Amino acid sequence: MSIELKKDCRYSLVVPTSMGVRLTPANGQPMHCSRNLVMQATSAETNVASVSSYLGLPVKVLTTFVKDSPIARFIKDDLAGRHMDYEGPEVEQGGPWGYRHQFNLADSGYGSRGPRVHNDRAGEVGRTLNIKDFDLDRLFGQEGVQIVHLSGLIAALSPETGIFCLELARAAKKYGTRISFDLNYRASFWVNREDELHSIFKEIAEASDILVGNEEDFQLCLGVEGPEAGGKDIAAKIESFKGMIDRVKKAFPNATVFATTLRQVVSANSHLWGAIMAEGDDWHVIEPREITVMDRIGGGDGFVGGMLYAILKNWEPEKWAQFGWATGALATTLLTDYGQPADEEQVWSIWKGNARVKR
Repeated sequence: MSIELKKDCRYSLVVPTSMGVRLTPANGQPMHCSRNLVMQATSAETNVASVSSYLGLPVKVLTTFVKDSPIARFIKDDLAGRHMDYEGPEVEQGGPWGYRHQFNLADSGYGSRGPRVHNDRAGEVGRTLNIKDFDLDRLFGQEGVQIVHLSGLIAALSPETGIFCLELARAAKKYGTRISFDLNYRASFWVNREDELHSIFKEIAEASDILVGNEEDFQLCLGVEGPEAGGKDIAAKIESFKGMIDRVKKAFPNATVFATTLRQVVSANSHLWGAIMAEGDDWHVIEPREITVMDRIGGGDGFVGGMLYAILKNWEPEKWAQFGWATGALATTLLTDYGQPADEEQVWSIWKGNARVKR
């Protein structure tokens, strides 16, 4: 089974997102013990899109910027360096207490000390994402998009961004663009907004072709009843996910692909990494395998990015899960929170467990 994609599109993948910067201490140190920090441009959605952009597919980012901000300039230069087009309005800062790009403060942990992440999103300009600032008929109708990837992080960021993602899904559906939706439930985003967000998420999911999330995501975002996650028992987790997806399929019959990752943490630098993907009536289960981790953040986004790349390349479904598993594993070996594959061969070498030198 394959997903039929539009032909003759300018963009393979489009992602709406709120860009920020990630500050990471050097050498695996905790944030509070550090004086020297590495800064990178970041967002979960561009983490997903990076796999395709680094491997040569045309990608576009829909976002918003603070006008005349040096951080905005840094982000634009970074996206250009990652081979991504971008589009979005310039918003006036409104003084020192106005808008800014979010800060993500993250250490990678080491050994027995787990990583810690602190998000500072006050005044985040991405909360202003508004459908009136984008020409969706031009984007989907004239330029053409094969897949639009939506994230629950953006859909729940603010009332404006929820409507923005919903209108993107409606326009994509109208023009025959496939929709990927990573539910990404965050409890703090949903406080006192449950009814509003359930309605938005349900309509997006009803239009989606690809749904990504764990058991908690499907239950809390879409209201599908199901068992609790299987904890550290991988066999139980696999069966738990399969049971959940059977229910989700009945509630959202438009979707044909469902996926989640499996992770057991041995230490900050050693994980057991696996994945489950259903396409149609077929299951593709990758039993957890040990991977060495430099920085775990972005591994899940790397999986989704690799899976979408494989779908865009029209490979057989078994390879969708395999390539996603490997690009997720790749991301955990890098200091950035996104994968930067050199080529497809590098990714398949990771899948095969071949870490020998290539000369």
